[in-house]
Amino acid sequence: MNVKTLIIEGIEMAHSVTNAYLADLTDADLVQRPVPGMNHIAWQLGHLIGSERGMIAGLGHPMPELPAGFEAAHAKETSSVNDPAKFAKKADYLALIRKMHDATIAALKATPDADLDKPAPEAMRSYAATVGSVFNIIGPHELMHAGQFVALRRKLGKPVTI
Repeated sequence: MNVKTLIIEGIEMAHSVTNAYLADLTDADLVQRPVPGMNHIAWQLGHLIGSERGMIAGLGHPMPELPAGFEAAHAKETSSVNDPAKFAKKADYLALIRKMHDATIAALKATPDADLDKPAPEAMRSYAATVGSVFNIIGPHELMHAGQFVALRRKLGKPVTI
């Protein structure tokens, strides 16, 4: 097994956890806050999608376009917005994150192994020192946010899924 395979497995494992946690949630559930001050799932999904797109595009790879206004709706400044009309539907988030993951995996496969050890772009080095580290952070970042989804699941009385 090589490092690219491990990175891809990490992305896919994290995404399977996300899918499991979202499977029985409704669009309305995605804009509920588990506790005051905690970001709701819709905002977090948009953040994940935008972050992944930005990081991989920042490495010079083409990434899918986002719908008009998507990035603005999921910016840090909009994390306190609760209006469901300002956010996408669950199906749209799931389709977009799958599209991003597929593009990320294609970019990783196209990256020469030797390039994984090159320094990441300067703006990313505080959290990912190398090109390989940028690819590798995609799975853990999604998994970290998916872990936060559990708080809402408990609040809604949903069953333990994993």
